[in-house]
Amino acid sequence: MITGLLFRLASAQQNAAEYQVKAAYLYNFAKLTHWPDQALPPRSNLVLCVLGGDEQFSIVLRETLSGKNVNGHAVEIRRSRSTEELKFCNMVFLREPIRNPASIIASLSNDVLLVGETKEFLAAGGMISLEFVNGKISYELNPAALEHSNVRYEPPGSTQNSPGDPVSSVQSETVRSIKSRVLPEYPDIAAKMKILGTVQVRAVVRADGTVKKVHVVGGHPVLAEAAVRAVMQWRFEPGPRETTESLKINFGP
Repeated sequence: MITGLLFRLASAQQNAAEYQVKAAYLYNFAKLTHWPDQALPPRSNLVLCVLGGDEQFSIVLRETLSGKNVNGHAVEIRRSRSTEELKFCNMVFLREPIRNPASIIASLSNDVLLVGETKEFLAAGGMISLEFVNGKISYELNPAALEHSNVRYEPPGSTQNSPGDPVSSVQSETVRSIKSRVLPEYPDIAAKMKILGTVQVRAVVRADGTVKKVHVVGGHPVLAEAAVRAVMQWRFEPGPRETTESLKINFGP
């Protein structure tokens, strides 16, 4: 009985940690998005709706984003019970398991930012897929869906991450758009030594968009190793030939 209780407690703690990270990502997606005035009038709340999943996620989301605002808009969290309620949202997070995501997406206006949890969600017309695999968060974009919507999502080349995240920004001078990326893990030794700074790398990207190799141009070796491991997992838009992309990853406030 004690073993079972400890397992449930560990599982709950793991879920809470995962939910907090996902909440931070959702907040960052919102910060990088611009809605038309008719969809998000000045001084109105930015309504982030969650459909599917468990109630605990909505609780963690509210706690994590309590008091937050996006460009002067207070963030309001709603747990939706039906697709009809999603029509009053600026941003929708469809959690697994969700039936017929394509029909849900088709029922919403082009003024809604659509985020899901699987790559199948992108194939159904979703805009951003947020995945948690092997303890790590990654995301992938659907450029076509974003381009045909009325919301403007800024390219991830200059993404600002969540407050308190040691990886504060990623800057790029890329020829090809970034489809998906994994943020570097801040090394424990760097935290203990209070090492901060910028790592400059050049990524050699194959025609299919996968990263072939990463060269470190500058930066602290401890931080550079973490940056290289992360960038090797990135995916770029396919192109006609192999290219070299320049990136700057900042570890610090």
